[in-house]
Amino acid sequence: MKVAFNNVFGYYLEVTNSHKDKVPAEWIRKQTLVNAERYITPELKEYEEQILGAEEKIHVLETKLYSELVYALMEYIKPVQLNAQLIAQLDVLLCFSAVSEKNYYTKPVINTGNAINIKGGRHPVIERNLPIGEDYITNDVYLDSDTQQIIIITGPNMSGKSALLRQTGLIVLMSQIGCFVPATQASIGIVDKLFTRVGASDNLSSGESTFMVEMNETASILNNISDKSLILLDEIGRGTSTYDGISIAWSIAEYLHNHPSAKAKTLFATHYHELNELTNSFSRIKNFNVSIKEVGNKVIFLRKLVPGGSEHSFGIHVAKMAGMPAKVVQRASEILKRLEQERTGGEDIKSSMKKVQQQAYQLQMFSIDDPVLVKIRDILNNLDVNTLTPVEALMKLDDIQRILKG
Repeated sequence: MKVAFNNVFGYYLEVTNSHKDKVPAEWIRKQTLVNAERYITPELKEYEEQILGAEEKIHVLETKLYSELVYALMEYIKPVQLNAQLIAQLDVLLCFSAVSEKNYYTKPVINTGNAINIKGGRHPVIERNLPIGEDYITNDVYLDSDTQQIIIITGPNMSGKSALLRQTGLIVLMSQIGCFVPATQASIGIVDKLFTRVGASDNLSSGESTFMVEMNETASILNNISDKSLILLDEIGRGTSTYDGISIAWSIAEYLHNHPSAKAKTLFATHYHELNELTNSFSRIKNFNVSIKEVGNKVIFLRKLVPGGSEHSFGIHVAKMAGMPAKVVQRASEILKRLEQERTGGEDIKSSMKKVQQQAYQLQMFSIDDPVLVKIRDILNNLDVNTLTPVEALMKLDDIQRILKG
């Protein structure tokens, strides 16, 4: 005999057929199985009610006790809330101090001016994820409203432009919430708004493309800036055509520089090297680039911000590093070389691309300058492929070989 439970009739007693003749007469048979009989008894049902009702009784008891506790604490609400707030503040400050000591952060100087002067700045997250033994390459950033309001940052892909923007924003934010910062020295003027346009995303559910989202966010930035704002812009305009993108990026930089009341400090990372010309027309726009070193056909990323603009993005090198097929990389290099030659000659990108396209589809063996190749071209042009037999085709190939041999 065994006691068991199911969801149909609760607890029951199960007796195998070999012992069912021993079952007391007062047991109530509930189910017959192949090898056993199942019974219930009044005592078992009473025990079942106690078990199944216990959970509900526990809930009622817990609710009653909790209500009594809350009622008893009502007169102590203010002291409890004050203690909770003080403990939370202490927890945050202890976290700040532990992190600052562990990661060698320094105390920033907060002032009421408009300048941001960071010496030896680091990204607090990236530096913690570097391989063992590799040091983070630090960078200096200086922005103010009078001499260097906007910095145009150019440089290759993967050189660290985006990381530089993010670390500047994080250092400013950390300094203003009372934490030491990942830098050797930092003097931060109070920033009232920190605007970022970094990364790419779309909103398909609302019918918005990546570029539309980018423009919405940029418009929100331009409509809400103040004299103490910090703006971080990464690759504005890349979601549309080259000329449209350059025009939008150029116009945004002009707008930020010429705003009548808000000289918002701005870091502007871009691959549009044409924006380097802005510094010639606007006194508070300066060019910087994240430096690299070319060794043979390889590019070494130095990740150091230096004055001056960059003229190359080295995107093909990055494609090669990513494992792009060698033929694709080689062809891209050929097209880039041709475009740069045409551009040096004064042609625009559109006309240069047409020439490159023609080069790609024209067979060089049909150069009109070679009379032998002209003769071969004429032979092929006069062939009627639809009526040509295999033997005639072989004979024509033999003729072409003899012409080539002279």
